[in-house]
Amino acid sequence: MIRKLELSDVSHVVAVHLSSFPGFFLSFLGPKFLKLFYSGICAAPEGIAFVYLNDDGVPAGFVAGTTNPGGFYTRLLKRDWFKFALASIVPVLKKPAVIGRVARAVSHPSGNPMGDDVAGLFSIGVLPVLQGTGAGKMLVQTFLAEARLRGCARVFLTTDRDGNEYVNSFYEKLGFEIKRQYVTPEGRRMNEYWVATDSFASDKRTY
Repeated sequence: MIRKLELSDVSHVVAVHLSSFPGFFLSFLGPKFLKLFYSGICAAPEGIAFVYLNDDGVPAGFVAGTTNPGGFYTRLLKRDWFKFALASIVPVLKKPAVIGRVARAVSHPSGNPMGDDVAGLFSIGVLPVLQGTGAGKMLVQTFLAEARLRGCARVFLTTDRDGNEYVNSFYEKLGFEIKRQYVTPEGRRMNEYWVATDSFASDKRTY
């Protein structure tokens, strides 16, 4: 079953994120930072977020993003800057060299596209036991359907280009197309994907 993300689900979403993205930067920032991030998406009027429930009714997968994604990170920081600062203290103390990257992770200076007709898919993850079951595909389909109902014609996302063949293949099989490739200040080579929200030609939702 897929339903909308609720604040009470955030702890489970954080656990899924940490399981799905070991070694990634947001995971390095830790569960407190991630809890603020996903709670912010859940509470935001422009937020689009769903969870996939396992047989016990516990969130075992999620997808999260927003409509009009340009500036969302900045708005989130302005609202909860002190909480994000506190959550970042321990990771920064462990590795002071990451302080610049912490700032970029929140402000996202590379710039998300703006406009009421655009949605950004920021994060999706499922527990390893669900990989290959179609749970991820259903989460993306539900996200696209909701974005379409909110008047968004297109959805974009970014993901690593290197060492990420499974994820890139996953999005390409769902109809996402690479529109831009770029390199982050840290040297990560990235793919920017776009897809039309009517790709599945259905507004049927599963929640």
